[in-house]
Amino acid sequence: MILKKSLVSQMVLPNSRTLCKALRTSKLVCSSPSHRHPSASSISTTTSAAPSGTMLTITRPDDWHLHVRDGPAMRSVVPHTAEHYGRAVIMPNLTPPVTNVNMALQYKQRIMEAVPAQFSHFSPIMTLYLTDRTSAEDVHAAKAAGVPAFKLYPAGATTNSDSGVTDLAKVLPALKAMASSGVLLLVHGEVTDVHVDMFDREAVFIKEKLIPILDLVPDLKVVMEHITTKEAADFVSSAPDNVAASVTPQHILLNRNALFVKGLRPHNYCLPVLKRELHREAVAAAVTCGHSRFFLGTDSAPHLKGAKEAACGCAGIFSAPVALGLYAEAFEKAGALEKLEAFASFNGPDFYGMPRNTDKITLVKEAVEVPDSYQFGENNGVVVPMRAGEHVEWRVFSVVPQ
Repeated sequence: MILKKSLVSQMVLPNSRTLCKALRTSKLVCSSPSHRHPSASSISTTTSAAPSGTMLTITRPDDWHLHVRDGPAMRSVVPHTAEHYGRAVIMPNLTPPVTNVNMALQYKQRIMEAVPAQFSHFSPIMTLYLTDRTSAEDVHAAKAAGVPAFKLYPAGATTNSDSGVTDLAKVLPALKAMASSGVLLLVHGEVTDVHVDMFDREAVFIKEKLIPILDLVPDLKVVMEHITTKEAADFVSSAPDNVAASVTPQHILLNRNALFVKGLRPHNYCLPVLKRELHREAVAAAVTCGHSRFFLGTDSAPHLKGAKEAACGCAGIFSAPVALGLYAEAFEKAGALEKLEAFASFNGPDFYGMPRNTDKITLVKEAVEVPDSYQFGENNGVVVPMRAGEHVEWRVFSVVPQ
């Protein structure tokens, strides 16, 4: 990592290393979007123009949790990720879900066809959807085909999860095969019991589901996806080396107040849902302290604007165009910019057993306005990004080849 200050810039980086320092939440405004929907390069395109702010050069990052949908919608959003990331772990919760190797390879081909030629560095990492019917043979086939992980969705936990696991006992043979073959289990860590409060579902999952899984299959490599609570941060921090977590920008920067400030905020609604400030602080502290088993996973999840702003709105925050700048904000406010590179670029591939990227990207501290919306799919569809109509304090300035 290289951090340097432009001669033009007068910014002074904070000296504090306090890990639980409160992070500033997004400013929320009630004005209606103006339906601008620019291309992928409109918010943070690489450029040769001289920057005026502090610059930070890091190894090209990867996104270890990403939704890109399919069809025309997929073709709209893939370029946002491919521009800046080397790889992305693609979630399999399509309709129908991606449950076997052939489906995964076909989906990968469709994604690759959506990658612009100038972003040829990008490669999707495919996953399979774990169901009650997943067998040990399915696991071995995935391993042979280069599919490194299965995703566990408790049935009904989130978008397109109705085919998820209903009874962990039914997938125990598959989990044991995963442990023996080095295939990872990626977990949406929430119970779906209607008697459990929505804000407690992650903590209950750890106690009632995840700990028993690890007791039965102690060598299984597990990623708790998009953690949101102090319980999850503490659990991963103290767990054995085969347990890690991905973390989103929203769960570092926002607490549950962001859902309700000056009205209902559907574009801040995601699952797992945003939690109290004490949980946001704990997750941010775990990430910015430099722990090696926390890594970048945006969980960027695009939905049509109308599907979010509905009587029964969809869960998911579309952060792909702005996530890197938001992560940089969070690490800067924690006085830990020097630890961003490990979180974004090293910890993920190290845990997955993959090589680190070798090229670099440079971010610059220059405020840039986030568009109100981006084009999404067909028929003039749009998707509203995280922090729409406001500013992100960092942007990608350039890419340095190997």
